[in-house]
Amino acid sequence: MTFKVVVSDYEYKTFKPELDVFEQYDITFEKAQCQTEDEVIEACKDADAILNQYAPITRKVIERLPNLKAVARYGVGVNTVDLEAATENQVLVCNVTDYCMDEVSDHAIAMMLSANRKVTKLNNRIREGVWDFNEGVPIYRLKNTRLGLVGFGRIAQQLAEKAKVFGMDVAAYDPFIPEQVFQTQGVASLSLEELCETSNFLSVHVPLTNETENLIDHSMFQLMQKDTVIVNTSRGGIINEDALYYALKNDQIAGAALDVLAKEPIDPQHPLLQLDNVLFTPHIAWYSEESQEELKRKSAENIAAVHLGKYPKYLVNEGVTPKLSLEKSL
Repeated sequence: MTFKVVVSDYEYKTFKPELDVFEQYDITFEKAQCQTEDEVIEACKDADAILNQYAPITRKVIERLPNLKAVARYGVGVNTVDLEAATENQVLVCNVTDYCMDEVSDHAIAMMLSANRKVTKLNNRIREGVWDFNEGVPIYRLKNTRLGLVGFGRIAQQLAEKAKVFGMDVAAYDPFIPEQVFQTQGVASLSLEELCETSNFLSVHVPLTNETENLIDHSMFQLMQKDTVIVNTSRGGIINEDALYYALKNDQIAGAALDVLAKEPIDPQHPLLQLDNVLFTPHIAWYSEESQEELKRKSAENIAAVHLGKYPKYLVNEGVTPKLSLEKSL
């Protein structure tokens, strides 16, 4: 019997990695560009599996797709998928947790260095006809400053290693990571409040959940030092953008470097665009040619495993396993 996969939405120019996997198992493949629940329901009405980028896979969607067996997210975060509804309806949700650790940690370092050395600001001033090092004043030495990590998973741990090369002290907040991991990595384990109070750079590395939404709010910015730069390569909703704007506008902190925003693409009227101490990139921290190929291949392999009656390697909603009788992952 034919197994059908539909891509709910995408920004990619090629699907060769997915097709290389699907063709091995005679899986049919269709593409759609959905933005709403109803568009997903229509495009995926007879799908066995969905490859999902940003389109909403809500309870309404899941309950209207009787053939649906799996949703594979292009990425690490699964905030586009209603996990509770998926588990209740015996739908496997999977992601790819290990495809862009180098890229995101590199990007966080790049944004931090650019903010610290005023690279973008000085480049722009030169193009405006101003050649004056005073345009960059003040710049402080990076060595012996503290990098605070909000979250201490695999990407943050790689970032910690790279930051130490620059002579930075590293601390982190993550209540889910064992103390032994902090000790092995040589990173201080602090409360979020302590991290905000003592960090010169604060880099966000937690998923967007109900618990982490607006985690960095007015109260956290009030604790930060005036020279603090906050970096976000995770998810936009973790930082309250109204609070961030207020903190930047009122010199509570020195700057921000953002690869992600609560709403993407950014609204041209967004108040943060008015500030010259904010550095933006367009949700690209995950990207390299190698990481994109790996993401697409592993997402397809998650789907292929389900087709073969196996649990996907990167299963997110473990609560679904008692309801299904599948073999271990490929």
